[in-house]
Amino acid sequence: MTKSIHLSKSFSSNWRRHVWVRPLLVLVVLASIGWWLRASVEATLQANLRSVLKTTLKAEQSAVQNWIRMQRSQAEAAAGDEQIAAAIRSLVANAKSDSAALELFNLPQSAELRRELAPVLEAQEYNGFVVVEASGRIVASYRSELVGVMLTDAEMRLFREKAFAGQSMVLPPAKSRVVLPDRHGVARSGVPTMFAVAPVLGESGEVIAALGLRIQPEVTFTKILEIARIGDTGETFAFDRSGLMLSNSRYDEQLRGIGLLPEGEDSTLNVSLRDPGVNLTTGAQPKLLRSEQPLTYMATEAAAGRDGENIDGHRDYRGVPVVQAWEWLNDEGFGIATKVDVREANQTLDAISRAIWGLLGLLAVVSLAMLVFMMRADHLAEKARLAEINLKRFGQSTLEEKLGEGGMGVVYRAKHAMLLRPTAVKFFDTAKADDKSIARFEREVQLTSQLNHPNTIAIYDYGRTPEGLFYFAMEYLDGLNLQDLVDRHGPQPEGRVIHILKQVCGSLAEAHSIGLIHRDVKPANILLNVRGGMFDVVKLLDFGLVKVTDNSHEAMVTKAGGIVGTPMYMSPEAYQSPNTVDARTDLYAVGAVGYFLLTGQPPFLGETVLDILMHQVKTQPELPSKRLGKPVSPELEQLLLHCLSKPAADRPKSAHEIIAELNRVPSANSWTESDARHWWRRYFPNLESDSPPETANTAQRSETIVLN
Repeated sequence: MTKSIHLSKSFSSNWRRHVWVRPLLVLVVLASIGWWLRASVEATLQANLRSVLKTTLKAEQSAVQNWIRMQRSQAEAAAGDEQIAAAIRSLVANAKSDSAALELFNLPQSAELRRELAPVLEAQEYNGFVVVEASGRIVASYRSELVGVMLTDAEMRLFREKAFAGQSMVLPPAKSRVVLPDRHGVARSGVPTMFAVAPVLGESGEVIAALGLRIQPEVTFTKILEIARIGDTGETFAFDRSGLMLSNSRYDEQLRGIGLLPEGEDSTLNVSLRDPGVNLTTGAQPKLLRSEQPLTYMATEAAAGRDGENIDGHRDYRGVPVVQAWEWLNDEGFGIATKVDVREANQTLDAISRAIWGLLGLLAVVSLAMLVFMMRADHLAEKARLAEINLKRFGQSTLEEKLGEGGMGVVYRAKHAMLLRPTAVKFFDTAKADDKSIARFEREVQLTSQLNHPNTIAIYDYGRTPEGLFYFAMEYLDGLNLQDLVDRHGPQPEGRVIHILKQVCGSLAEAHSIGLIHRDVKPANILLNVRGGMFDVVKLLDFGLVKVTDNSHEAMVTKAGGIVGTPMYMSPEAYQSPNTVDARTDLYAVGAVGYFLLTGQPPFLGETVLDILMHQVKTQPELPSKRLGKPVSPELEQLLLHCLSKPAADRPKSAHEIIAELNRVPSANSWTESDARHWWRRYFPNLESDSPPETANTAQRSETIVLN
């Protein structure tokens, strides 16, 4: 101790010798760091922004192409249906070249075709159909106005290249030439329309006609492009080579207000991607008429066949500076672009820049403060070392071994001096956290301590050390988590999976009953133990991300509006609208954990977090039996898929309901206490002795996730 004080005094004395030089050196160093930091942050944020734009664009491109393939397949199925094909062949054979439109519409074969197609249109939500013969004449339609109409030259070229050459296709959105009902049911001309088209073969295999099923692009096509939007100002849309928007803009109301869109019209096929030269949303007036304005930078590049992205900022069709990425889809005949306002894209960089400039302005004050800080640094370091020694014993407990350490604290194994009971003690360093983090830590303890279910980790004590460290003591767990279980021993038997899930649901049922949602149920947070002579006892850990469903008690100590949870076990709504999750998001995670235990893999994998989240939102999981490569009880398989339903309303109503369904699975009782005892004695023979196994440390470390 005396030596430490002497070194501290000597260190302080050396600092005092150059009191006028040090502030200048600190000023130069901090200024250099500030400039370097700003440049580094800008480069990193720009790289991240470019990656987000590309990823969003690729996700939308994949969704659109999958949708087009599905539409083509449905059109092919309809055209290949024997009754439908027979009706079309008969119709084409009886449709004379000089037949009037009404005569064609009233042909018995036309009426028969409408009857055959009616269930297809209803099932697939198509809004009509056309049959086009080789001459380009429409010989049949759901609406009489279209019968007898001839295709335009451009339309005929597409039909000759694709449909009459034996290939199916989806026509890009175009305005109808006859009066049709729009998406609001109002009959008018110029309604946006698309067709999924497939060839119809004659008796000898030649193409005799093309069947087109009508799609409302402003309803179905636009919805696909609305799946991935970046932030509050981002949008993704389709466009043609002339710069005409082929899907709805998210700014229809704004476009009406600035005069780019007539009242009552949607933006599909009514908005041209032209650069007004000024920001119209601010009330500025362009110098050129809309028809004289050039295409936007993105539309110009795409029309020239150049795909790419731009993060420097160019005006969009509203004149608002945006960053964007785009790609032309040759096979589909249109392009896709995704964009977000520069203001939103750069808000993080702007905030950092303001902070840096503010820091530079206060450098003189900071340099002087550094002098005081450095003179006290050695004294504080000595005090911290003494605090660490004092921490070895606090209250009636003695710390024995460090189990894990995170960015904001540490977990020790401890023993009570009188009871000799092993505990796990978690410390939280307040110097490394803000008020919200501290509030979250306290809230975790308070909420978890309300739970007393045997499958929920128990809290023994809570307090604060004299040095300002929060801590709480919990039961010491001597098993392994489910992630390690599967990593080491592979997929688990059905009976054991059911046994584990029932205990997890029991813990969740209690939490849900008092309005608590866990929000991070995953294998690493579920510990398998030997407790009180019982084997395979589950303990659910880490209620640190818990949410209170009663808004009057919501402390908002998790990230406000942010994504909370683990992507591979996160429900769709936890990603899309995290502030609205309820108990059913935990039930989705239960299904994902069960799937992992049964197959050895989570329901969805991906190269990036965004890939996994997009699967959670849009992809149906593969059957567990198919993933596993061997039969699975249908009752268990369907229950897991039920839990993994995309809409929360389609999942089981409660954890109790899942327990009841698990009890009805034929293999529910196939994993016995004897099986569990044999397994634990084989792999962890020391668990029944007084000393905990080596793997106990790794098990308890799963509890430290909240510290990182």
